[in-house]
Amino acid sequence: MNIATSPDSVLGFTLDAMKRTPDPRLRTVMEALTRHLHAFVQEVKLTEEEFEQALEFIVAIGHATGETKNEVVLAADILGVSTVVALQNNQDPQGESPAALLGPFWRANSPACAAGDNIARSGTPGIPLEVTGTVRDGKGQPMADATVDVWQASPVGLYENQDPSQDDMNLRGRFTTDAQGRFHFFSVRPAGYPVPTDGPCGVLLRAQRRHPNRPAHLHFMVSKPGHKVLITQVFADDDENLESDPTFGVTQRLIGRFALAPDGKTATLQHDFQLEPGEMKFPRPPIP
Repeated sequence: MNIATSPDSVLGFTLDAMKRTPDPRLRTVMEALTRHLHAFVQEVKLTEEEFEQALEFIVAIGHATGETKNEVVLAADILGVSTVVALQNNQDPQGESPAALLGPFWRANSPACAAGDNIARSGTPGIPLEVTGTVRDGKGQPMADATVDVWQASPVGLYENQDPSQDDMNLRGRFTTDAQGRFHFFSVRPAGYPVPTDGPCGVLLRAQRRHPNRPAHLHFMVSKPGHKVLITQVFADDDENLESDPTFGVTQRLIGRFALAPDGKTATLQHDFQLEPGEMKFPRPPIP
């Protein structure tokens, strides 16, 4: 009889019920998740009050998610889960560029741009930035007609969909590499910014005495048929928060040199990408 007599007996009954799952991968994932959740509850001796607080936190994450912010993605980020998933699925076995977090602010269908265009569309203040680079295949050969999708926060630390003062799709653009695999665009030098702290994730960060400030970075999504989509970030080498990113997303190879001109009035970034052969699959946009 499936009548609970102890915490361990409940685990056994739950796992037995899951054996009927026809999808083998779903069965494997859910069985492992269940074992770890039950073990966690027993390890920390979770109280009923704490259990209620946990459920309220999950509900609050859902309520805080909307058209301009995905609190669910943010929760995965600040718990380090997003970075672990990115790293273990993109182990960089042959020198391909390392992956990084998609983040909660990517939008699909950003404007198509010509080489040399400026993605700052709102008269965005800040230090002008020129970005150049080359996309290569797994053998190091330049890749023509690769798509380079780029997005960033403004120098005040807000993405355009967070900031009514910015034009729609400001600081976003899609570029196509030339015959030599090169891309080239202008923008403004990004600044570090805090992850959103007006929801339950902000409450958690404050309770843990953690700061919310991400180091300055540019987001890139590089793609071409026949190759895995590369989702990555390039961080400013002079940012004070490189070693304390609240999403744990910085690795050494993701740090780029945002070089200031001698007069300090302009900056440049040169960064190359290398793609891995595979299926071209795009993520679901976290926001519209």
